[in-house]
Amino acid sequence: MTFADLGLGPEILKAVEEAGYVNPTPIQEQAIPVILMGRDVLGVAQTGTGKTAGFTLPMIEILAGSRAKARMPRSLILAPTRELASQVAENFEKYGKYHRLTMAKLIGGESFGDQEKLLDRGVDVLIATPGRLMDLFGRGRILLNDVKVLVIDEADRMLDMGFIPDVEHIVSLLPKIRQTLFFSATMAPEIRRLADAFLMNPKEISVDTQSSTATTVEQFMVVCEEQDKREALRNLIRLEDVKNALIFCNRKRDVDILYRSLVRHGFDAVQLHGDMAQASRTETLERFKTGAVRLMVCSDVAARGLDISDLSHVFNFDVPNHAEDYVHRIGRTGRAGKLGRSFTIATPDDGKFVGAIVKLIGKEIQRMPIEGVAELPLDLQSGGRRRGGSSSGGGGRKRDDRGPARGKDRERAPRRAPEAPVPASPAVIAVPEDVAAPIREAERDQRGPRTNRGSDRDWNNRSRNERPKQAEGEHGRGERSRGERGRNDRGGRYRDDHGIGEMSHPDNVIGFGDSLPDFLARPVPLPKPVEKADAPAETETPAKKPAAARKARSPKKAAADEPSAPVEKKKPVRKRAAKKVAVVASEPEQPAPVERTASETPAADQDG
Repeated sequence: MTFADLGLGPEILKAVEEAGYVNPTPIQEQAIPVILMGRDVLGVAQTGTGKTAGFTLPMIEILAGSRAKARMPRSLILAPTRELASQVAENFEKYGKYHRLTMAKLIGGESFGDQEKLLDRGVDVLIATPGRLMDLFGRGRILLNDVKVLVIDEADRMLDMGFIPDVEHIVSLLPKIRQTLFFSATMAPEIRRLADAFLMNPKEISVDTQSSTATTVEQFMVVCEEQDKREALRNLIRLEDVKNALIFCNRKRDVDILYRSLVRHGFDAVQLHGDMAQASRTETLERFKTGAVRLMVCSDVAARGLDISDLSHVFNFDVPNHAEDYVHRIGRTGRAGKLGRSFTIATPDDGKFVGAIVKLIGKEIQRMPIEGVAELPLDLQSGGRRRGGSSSGGGGRKRDDRGPARGKDRERAPRRAPEAPVPASPAVIAVPEDVAAPIREAERDQRGPRTNRGSDRDWNNRSRNERPKQAEGEHGRGERSRGERGRNDRGGRYRDDHGIGEMSHPDNVIGFGDSLPDFLARPVPLPKPVEKADAPAETETPAKKPAAARKARSPKKAAADEPSAPVEKKKPVRKRAAKKVAVVASEPEQPAPVERTASETPAADQDG
């Protein structure tokens, strides 16, 4: 069967022929006719079998009949990584060059302004990662009301990267009537549930065994010590006829370490991981695709979406933690029917992960000895690496080296011996208990029984200095050290016998703990009460007359007898008769009373 038999138009057939393809792959042969019919599709096929072209070609044929409106794309393709989004965009450019379809790629690390300009012009095909698409939707720069075709590519990778909540939110914004295409390399139970939620009466297309590796890839494994892994990798690169190769590490930090190691030993290599800027990632991929460098050390961001022609080798410097990642890693080679070789460098502690890979792919991986590197057996009973999350480049210690495990069966660790008593400070004299106890009993008798806490602490009527004094030995730390106190006695607090509640322990100071300065602990004597002396008889103020008598008097006399109050200064009024004012001295040293007449007043007062 050829592409002409699938119902594609002449423009697409011409572009496919110029790309060098004649016969479709099994997934393309089964998926393209169903997609052209407008049905939902659930496609499952191993990596490298042409899934991207399987939905790209029919989408171009479907969208060729009309044009898009501004900010309202007609189709949406969701990809988990920027590299996969770039690969899908390259397919549209290659197969749709004879159609007048517009396309926009929305990925992180690029300018918002440039992407918004493309959306304002209107796009037929929108290729996006979930994060950037939600950002632009939140800004109001894109509308999803006109999406006719939705494609979710590499759904299992979406699940691994935690994008499923974002994908569910995006799908809720789309029209209910649409065509949905769901493609994945593996079909876990979680992916099956998502497909049931997104698809409506789909046509399920499954090619080959799920999670199987391509038959065009030869697989080998080397087992050695952790410190010999770099030497084993260098020997493999020298022994093999490496045209170009991807070297996978589990962690981004290990990518940088291995890259610098290879460069130091004279290998031409570049690195690629998620922490790099998008411009650097694009430049690195371009250099590797054009053949400027042979080796690229990368993380799992390159395990999906990289379609590099004639990739000869794949090296797994670290055994992947998930068996599905192994299938995608080695699937970068042996594509389009070409041969490829993969090598995995493992340690004896990787037996658990290797066993999961063997169980997934359904066959054993051939061992390969390397000259100069000791070959070791795998420990299939091992619980995996214990390097604090590290997958390479660090000798971790096993659980037995970390001390007793946490659990019901662990042995209780012996209690530490109590610390030696701390000697009392030289400035504080510790009173023995046999001496301090009688003193406290005597003080309690003087204070009397305490009925409640509030009445004993009536601070409005009692001064703080009027409290009963503490025993002299109670101001220090005491004879017991901190380590000798029990859990209920922590901090030196205990319940008093008289029901007051929490009180300071006799060996500690109330309210301040053990660090109270000595000068604050000394009792402060109360000031002596000052008795008011009796005033002289002549200074006593005569008692006021009853109100009835005051009313009987003249208004002028009544006003003179009333106590003076501060009033505003008024213009003085000339008085008719002179008045005598008697001033009685309160102290014997002051002069005798002086009588003053109106004629002796200042002139200003007389003239007004």
